[in-house]
Amino acid sequence: MGRLLVVDDAMLMRRMIHEVAVEAGWEVVGEAKNGREGVDLFDQLRPDLVTMDVVMPEMGGLEALRRIRGLDPAARVVMVTALDQKRTIEEAIRDGAIDFIVKPFDRGRIVALLGKLDARDPRPAARPGGGP
Repeated sequence: MGRLLVVDDAMLMRRMIHEVAVEAGWEVVGEAKNGREGVDLFDQLRPDLVTMDVVMPEMGGLEALRRIRGLDPAARVVMVTALDQKRTIEEAIRDGAIDFIVKPFDRGRIVALLGKLDARDPRPAARPGGGP
């Protein structure tokens, strides 16, 4: 399956997404605790998918989304948000997010989303730098 980067300032949320992703067959290639780290890791790792929390210190998820999409317009980012952030979700979708996960998490929803996204991965099998 695909390669995932998890970006969230809460270690518990990173761990939960990591565990669910691994259960769904994804390889978690990196974790970041803020948007700035997330952008840097995206640039280094070029994962197939990023889960991005909306509210984080140093750089929020929306700004990180914009920067990641600036690095790679085909980047696939799923926003992680609270139920009361409808306007933020709409803005994220306008800025290129492909879907969203609502807190508190529903493990089944995350597994289904990861399965759907892996099945429609438009990226070529070859990775930058010729790696696997």
